[in-house]
Amino acid sequence: MPNIKSAVKRVKTNDKRHALNASQKSALRTAVKAADNALTNNEVEAAKAAIQAASQKLDKAVTKGLIHKNAASRKKSRLAKKLNALSAQA
Repeated sequence: MPNIKSAVKRVKTNDKRHALNASQKSALRTAVKAADNALTNNEVEAAKAAIQAASQKLDKAVTKGLIHKNAASRKKSRLAKKLNALSAQA
């Protein structure tokens, strides 16, 4: 544990931010996984809603600096590609 007052504060703020980032990243992964599950279960309407929600979470994560913008773009693209394949099949 640090002795200097500013270092103590730094540790506290880092722990707080780490917890917040971890929870937001977990929610992001859950949203992407829910969209992927809807796609694998061939539920077109549910998949559309889930992909929209996941897309919003991905965009928000980029603005917060949680993930890189290209990573978010890649994930959104892959989900859209799966949705288009499912829609064409149905």
